[in-house]
Amino acid sequence: MIRTILAGAAFAAALLAAGGAARAQGAADQCTHRGALDDAYCDEDRDLVADPPRDPARLRDPSTLVFAYTPVEDPALYANQWRPFTEFLSQCTGRRVVYFQVTSNSAQVEAMRSGRLHIAGFSTGPTAFAVNLAGAVPFAVKGNPEGYESYRVAVLVRADSPFRTLADLKGRRVAHTSATSNSGNLAPRAFFPQQGLVPDQDYRVIYSGGHDRSVMGVNAGDYDAAPVASDVFNRMVQRGQVQRGNFRVIWESAPFPTSSFALAHDLRPELAQRIRQCFFDFRFPPQMARDLGGNDRFWPATYLKDWEPVRQVADAVNAPYTRANFDAEARREEEAAARRAQQRRQQQQQQQQQ
Repeated sequence: MIRTILAGAAFAAALLAAGGAARAQGAADQCTHRGALDDAYCDEDRDLVADPPRDPARLRDPSTLVFAYTPVEDPALYANQWRPFTEFLSQCTGRRVVYFQVTSNSAQVEAMRSGRLHIAGFSTGPTAFAVNLAGAVPFAVKGNPEGYESYRVAVLVRADSPFRTLADLKGRRVAHTSATSNSGNLAPRAFFPQQGLVPDQDYRVIYSGGHDRSVMGVNAGDYDAAPVASDVFNRMVQRGQVQRGNFRVIWESAPFPTSSFALAHDLRPELAQRIRQCFFDFRFPPQMARDLGGNDRFWPATYLKDWEPVRQVADAVNAPYTRANFDAEARREEEAAARRAQQRRQQQQQQQQQ
């Protein structure tokens, strides 16, 4: 599966190389402002996201809509959880809806950029890469009747550990999730020094590859601590993957928005508006609401307003959402995936020898 997803990301990059230059040149000829967006996109209205193409011939009206949610260790888990929504979206739009399983943030972003992904739920940090590099237009977040969901950066340690403050983690094994993650890397780099702990100076950063992997690693004793998104941790507790009593939270941040739901910028406006309305009309069935932290609906959101705290964190640690930083993260994800595959092979060999 990992090799398949990585191959998909490579295929997307090849598509970009073949057709991206011409598309970017066409946008450059007509665009007077694009801000932080890639050359393939334009932002004339200065709302920080890509405008729809001016040329009607470049607007897409696909008969099959492809939807993906944020990558996790077991992609099939989210495919099952989101089935009630994808079935509703199919009925609501009158089109076939396919769930696309992804195991890396880079593969998800590249899939939207290449045109193979139309609707996606991006994690908080990768949302900005998707906006700048893939033409994603965030429009919604999960929530409940009171408002949309937020999360905090929560630093987890084992409950039986001696660690009580961030300063206690100097010289310890601290897992960050991935370089592009807001809660799992960028926010800790921005906030920890104020608490007496400097990543890469007071401890060597270990990238786990995901929030769920960080949580499981702390639980197993592989890591002494890990900053993770509190909503992911809470869902893992609710699903019975870990027990809350096995952990202690030694620090939390102020709230951030959770994963965004975004459309490709070049969908036909009537279709884009229909999809938005379908999102807002949908109510999560009881099991889906339980699986997704008690959320039961989508709330409107914009990248300009609701992702401002995330952009501020990136600015504070000098980690702009550029193609160069994205490519570096993609390489790290590939290397991490290769290491996990090697570990699985070694475990299988050991089991066969027993």
